Parts: sequence; C-alpha cells; structure tokens
Amino acid sequence: MQHEVTRVQSLLDDHGLICEPGWARQPVWQYERQRIAAPALRIKEWDYYLAMSEHYAVAFTLSDLGYLGLISVSLINLAEKNEHTETILTPMPMGRMHLGSASSEGDADFKNGRIHLRYRTWPGRRRIQCVFHDFRDGKTLTADLLMKQPDMDSICIATPWKEKPTAFYYNQKINCMPVKGKVSFDGRDYLFDGRRDMAVLDWGRGVWTYDNIWRWGTCSTWIDGKPFGFNLGYGFSDRSSASENVIFYDGHAHKLDEVTFMIPEDEKGVSLFTEPWTISSSDGRFEGVFEPILDRKAKTDLRVIVTEQHQVFGHLTGTAILDDGTPVKMRDVTAALEVVHNRY
Repeated sequence: MQHEVTRVQSLLDDHGLICEPGWARQPVWQYERQRIAAPALRIKEWDYYLAMSEHYAVAFTLSDLGYLGLISVSLINLAEKNEHTETILTPMPMGRMHLGSASSEGDADFKNGRIHLRYRTWPGRRRIQCVFHDFRDGKTLTADLLMKQPDMDSICIATPWKEKPTAFYYNQKINCMPVKGKVSFDGRDYLFDGRRDMAVLDWGRGVWTYDNIWRWGTCSTWIDGKPFGFNLGYGFSDRSSASENVIFYDGHAHKLDEVTFMIPEDEKGVSLFTEPWTISSSDGRFEGVFEPILDRKAKTDLRVIVTEQHQVFGHLTGTAILDDGTPVKMRDVTAALEVVHNRY
C-alpha cells in the first residue's frame, strides 16, 4: 500500500497517535511537540545536510535526542578514499536546541568553545556556516555553503511502530538542491559549484522504540540536463501505509514500492560493505549495482546506548523507471547508502 496524504493536518491527535499515516510530496503534517505522548527524554529531532561533489562530500548534523545533543561534521574525500568525522555531545538538550517545527522555518545555531554551526533558512534558500576548531590535529575547519531550493517535490513520511503506536517517525528528505560555496581545512579548499553539485536535507522528528535498524540511500545529481535523485529507505517503523522510496526527476517525485539492499556477506554472515551491492525494487522500477568507494563507519558502545553505522559512498549504475514508464539510465552516479543499528 502506498497511501499519499494531501490534506494539511496535525501530525498527532490528542492521544499522540499519527492522524493519517502515509507519504506526501510536501510536509502536509504539522508537527507540535506538545502533542507527543512521550517524555521529553524520548523525543528526537534532527537536521542533517549532505553536500556532494564528484570527488568529495561534507555532512553537518544538529540533533536533539532528548537526553543527548549531538553535533557532528564529516569531511569525506572520495578521490583519496579517506574521511574524518568529529562529534560533540551535550547533555539533556530536551528542545533547547530550538530546531524548527517545520523544515521551512526556524534558524538553528549551536555554539560552544570549539564549534559554531549555524543553519539559516529563507524562501528558496538555505545556508550553512561552520567554524570547527581542532577538527583534526589542532586544525580548524570552516564552511560556508548556500543552497537553492527550487519549487519541487520532496518525500515526506509519517509512520508509527506496530509495537508502540505512540512512537512515530516523521521525516522529510529534500533532494537536488544546488549547492555553492567552500569548505576549508588543512590548507585545502573544497569548492562546491552551484551549477553541478547538489545537497540533500534529512529533516526528522519523532519518538522511536529502543532497538532499530534503518537503511537509507540518497543521490542528487544531473542526468541528461535534468536534476535527478532518489531516496531509498526501509526497515524503520511500520511501513504498511507507505514506503519512503522515490525517484526525483526534473522536480517531480515518482513513487516506488519496496526496495532491498543486497549486501554481500562472508561465510560467517558478516556484511561486506565495501564489496558491490545490488539494489532492487519489488515493482521492478529501480535496479542497480552499487560500487563502494569508502565506508564511513563508526561504533559507540556505552552499554545502554549502542550505535553502529556504515555510511558507504560509491557509484551506482542501473535503471530507474518513471511513473509514465520512461527509463532513466544511471551510469556511475555518486550516491551514499547506509545501514545504521541504534539501541537508545
């Protein structure tokens, strides 16, 4: 079932349940913290940006996990196959990071003695500014990126958990935003060309159950002179009302059914993330082979809080079929696919 929601409405009812689960092209659900049927310690809010070029990428995270604030910056060099991520943790933010109630509003600004990370939003534009002291080896990273947000479809999803209906996942991905600007670190400038390079915003709000695994794939590029991208995701919350799988082409969303990442394994069943993956959709409209370049992996084990992530960057070749049956050939498009296991 792929239930498209088109009516503007509250996300949650008076009992903290999603009023109308499904997917939408725009954020028709209105998020209100006071309607959440969970303690503030369990509420999760995050704004994650990923800007990519052919040879490098940069990611910024501002995340309020209730009992923990997480501020993170990643610099990924695909040409040299290396990356570095620095994360700052703060205790008990519980809404004090002032992340917006909608992706289109609310400027976020975090500052301490080591980092100043700022998101700003205007109609049709977004800006990220960052100064990160001692990002690595005592050296400072700076960034100033400006994104254009054309009038185009996005992918929004609002889904509960079967085992706990008051737990929910409300998310919007905005792909194919042209990005222009510069990231500087260690005497090098990483330039983003607004005519060629693109960014994606992963905007999310929710209350999760304790133990979850999600899979996510994202791409924003140009094919045949048209903006092209995709969002693939599954395994997180109850997707019986809708998946978040979608192709973006020339500003329009083309909805997919279920998608599977087939990751090779060794003889012990351990995933080989840097070996080629196969991606396939149940409706036959998305088929591809993903050739990894770099696995940005991390693991934190604090007994009660455990997270393990593999964000793999690489090139994907295959075919995406639009709603009218038109095939779009993907040839070595740069994409990021990830598998994340959280217990918190």
